[in-house]
Amino acid sequence: MIDFADIAPYLPGIVLAYAALLMGLISPGPALLGLMGVSLERGRRAGHCFAIGIGAGSLCIGILTLTGLSALLASWADAMTVIRVAGGIYLLWMAFKAFRSAFHPVQPASDAIARDDKAISPVGYFGRGLGLHLANPKAILTWIAIISIGFADGTPIWVGWVIVIGCGTISTLVHFAYATAFSTAPAISLYRRAARWINGLLGVFFAAVGIRLLAGR
Repeated sequence: MIDFADIAPYLPGIVLAYAALLMGLISPGPALLGLMGVSLERGRRAGHCFAIGIGAGSLCIGILTLTGLSALLASWADAMTVIRVAGGIYLLWMAFKAFRSAFHPVQPASDAIARDDKAISPVGYFGRGLGLHLANPKAILTWIAIISIGFADGTPIWVGWVIVIGCGTISTLVHFAYATAFSTAPAISLYRRAARWINGLLGVFFAAVGIRLLAGR
């Protein structure tokens, strides 16, 4: 039987890691803009396949980050400090970009992915989403920050797997929902009108968590 007392100390870090992922999913980036373009131009089915590919890519990066971090911690005692500082600096950089984006218009979604008049299979759209996310430096750095939030010194490895599997699932579901919404033009219009406020809130969140990581708390 699982003892809640053994799980409770790690819940705040797990929840904060999930929250950091959700904030990152709201922030416009290559994956989101690419998904918007596919959903608007190719329809809901193509968008769903593209979204599942993004989610699969996110899970792959998360697994690689966790396993690589575990191996690094086993061979280098100060690795967690370096990872935490790197994650904190990256989140502060994300905060800067979010605040800057709050004062600039969002780029058209159609610019995020090249048009292709050839027929593409569902597997093809899945592969495009997977490839886009695996090649996205933002996704890699975001995963480093997420793992460093909830996986501190002495944390059991199962906590890392809860974060990775949970975040991978959340990423897939959120991008799937985006594909459903972005297959309609009114949803895109609403998102663009709210982009300034969204980016302002993202800036506050990223800055707060980044400072928390750098403070070592």
